[in-house]
Amino acid sequence: MQWSSAQPPPPGTQPPAAYPYSATTAFTPVQVRQTFGQPYSAAPPASYPPLPAYGPLPINPPPATPLHTNPAAPLTAARPTTTQEPAKKKIDWPESVRNYVQRSFQISNLDPSVTRAEMEAKLKETISYANDQGHMYTVNWEKMPLPQEMIKEERARARALQQASHFSALSISPSSSKKRKSTDFSEGAAPPWRNGQNRLEDRITFNADKRPAPVEEAQSKTQSKFQKQLEKRQKRFDGGYKSTYREPTPPPSDGPVVGTCETLEKRYLRLTAPPVPSVVRPERVLRQTLELLKRKWKKEQNYSYICDQFKSMRQDLTVQRIKNEFTVEVYEIHARIALEKGDLGEYNQCQTQLKALYKMGIKGKSIEFKAYRILYFIHTANRTALNDVLADLTAAEKEEEAIKHALDVRSALALGNYHRFFRLYNDTPNMGAYLMDMFVGRERLAALCNICKAYKPDVPLRFVTEELYFESDADAAQFILDYQGQDLLEDREGTVMFLTGKAKELFEGPRKAAFSRVDIKGQI
Repeated sequence: MQWSSAQPPPPGTQPPAAYPYSATTAFTPVQVRQTFGQPYSAAPPASYPPLPAYGPLPINPPPATPLHTNPAAPLTAARPTTTQEPAKKKIDWPESVRNYVQRSFQISNLDPSVTRAEMEAKLKETISYANDQGHMYTVNWEKMPLPQEMIKEERARARALQQASHFSALSISPSSSKKRKSTDFSEGAAPPWRNGQNRLEDRITFNADKRPAPVEEAQSKTQSKFQKQLEKRQKRFDGGYKSTYREPTPPPSDGPVVGTCETLEKRYLRLTAPPVPSVVRPERVLRQTLELLKRKWKKEQNYSYICDQFKSMRQDLTVQRIKNEFTVEVYEIHARIALEKGDLGEYNQCQTQLKALYKMGIKGKSIEFKAYRILYFIHTANRTALNDVLADLTAAEKEEEAIKHALDVRSALALGNYHRFFRLYNDTPNMGAYLMDMFVGRERLAALCNICKAYKPDVPLRFVTEELYFESDADAAQFILDYQGQDLLEDREGTVMFLTGKAKELFEGPRKAAFSRVDIKGQI
């Protein structure tokens, strides 16, 4: 059949090759595809494959071949997988939150040092946190600091800590501390263990590893109590209790107990019956025990074990009524160790006994411990007992270095002279610094309140460090930050300033709480 050049072929028929196409046709001619088995090449085809001669378009056409740099890679690896994201829950923003955001971006509130991205991040963090905590409607957004203000506060705090860390190299090294240890109080003569003679370890019978665990002790007590209940119940069913004769307890002797125990180490147990001589160590054995404990304390520093052993020694001395210079030495050493570890309960027991022993005229380090007693009553704010101690001092005792130092500390605190107090704290004889450590924190608070009132509007942080005797500027800054004083530190050209004018009553509340009554009943 022949068609004219002006008449198009009917639908569904193949036009001849010489059929002319108009430039304005709405379709593009393609070559007829002869087979479906021909594989696609990795490179894009020069022309699209033609549609079938008859029928509609295929519903699922083959996917386009992706471009791979590696021909051996599977074609399916490049096909994207699409997952439908769950719809986000719409948040109902309160009007106060909207006003807070608008107020943050007002021109009058903008800060050139804070970028818009930082503000948006801080806003998102603040509002998201309030929404997660369920405080969206309870937070007072009118008084909430603006994001640029919070960013500036964080920057100032970071700069203050960074600046303070520069001075940490100039701080006092712990190795150069002037505090004396309990092991420093030696008599000058070499102890018997250093020459290798009369080794006491061979006589040690106490083994700390064989102590029953607390859980095992509790279980044994529970089982024994349950066993007793079962025995009582069995007796009721057997026809009642049977009377048994028990030998009467022998009356206590009028004289002191003379111990016969040769064991060097013995655990402390509270007496519930008259002491038995076979479990009490005589003075001769106790002297050897003291030398052993002194050596163990220097090597191991195990306070729980040492405290238990010293209490056991004190008990043996008490039941045998031994009151001599050896007794004073035992109490003095135990008191120093308790001071070093901050155990005020044991120290208070030792100093009470030492006062009675010194009053009996037994020689010892009475000057040293009278000075400790003054500092102790300053710490506990026991003015009545402090006045009694001062009344008992003689004129000669007041001239002794340790007692004179303790009296100067009392005078400086009574006059409010914190400058002199911290100079005395820096130069404390013997082990008095351990006692002063217990109340130097509250005195720093009181001094800081006075500095905020006297020096305005600001002072260098270095001034606070030197006046209140902090070991470094970082410690001084941390002390201020511990009481919510982050707004009082400001970096000015490399110098950290303490804004005393903004402190107001910030430190007054902690100062009053620190000067409350001290309870020393708790023991380690």
